[in-house]
Amino acid sequence: MATTAPSPSTSRTAPRPGGRSARVQEAVHRATRELAAEHGRDALTVPMVAARAGVTPSTIYRRWGDLSELLADVSVERMRPEGEPADTGSLRGDLLAWAEQYNEEMSSQPGRGMMRDVLGAQSPDDRPSCRCANYVAAQIGVLLERARARGEAAPPVERLMDTLVAPLLFRLLFMPAPATADDIAGWIDASLAGADQPA
Repeated sequence: MATTAPSPSTSRTAPRPGGRSARVQEAVHRATRELAAEHGRDALTVPMVAARAGVTPSTIYRRWGDLSELLADVSVERMRPEGEPADTGSLRGDLLAWAEQYNEEMSSQPGRGMMRDVLGAQSPDDRPSCRCANYVAAQIGVLLERARARGEAAPPVERLMDTLVAPLLFRLLFMPAPATADDIAGWIDASLAGADQPA
């Protein structure tokens, strides 16, 4: 799973400056969310979203390319964390709280729909899956920096991406049931074993 953000200069869907561009993006995103809630994502069309957003279909095609890219962009924005993860007083507790909440959100029907949209995008320049990975890595980075400030040993971000996030997502994407609380605790304990050693 990539943890390095692609260059925004090559992206159709990377963050944009304010003004009309931001207003168009917000209107299209809002229309997409509302119509998906009203009719289901499988019923959406670009002309339907354009009409609700008050823009032309060509605006959407020019900016997002096609419906799958738009759905992925909307899902990525919904996955963007709104604040810092919970502080429980220990790295293990922080990781447990974060991973259990993430697992609960992503195993829900809306969460699974967002993951499908993100993975279904075809953009070669700015893969939405990489943007989501960057959000996750940034959240874990906050937990690790917090732990180090408390004097706790903390592994590199990459180790937790490989030993906690990867199996968590594998269960969500490819197995009939998501990870259990015991699974998550076991992955965290394995990740933290020898945390002061290099990856």
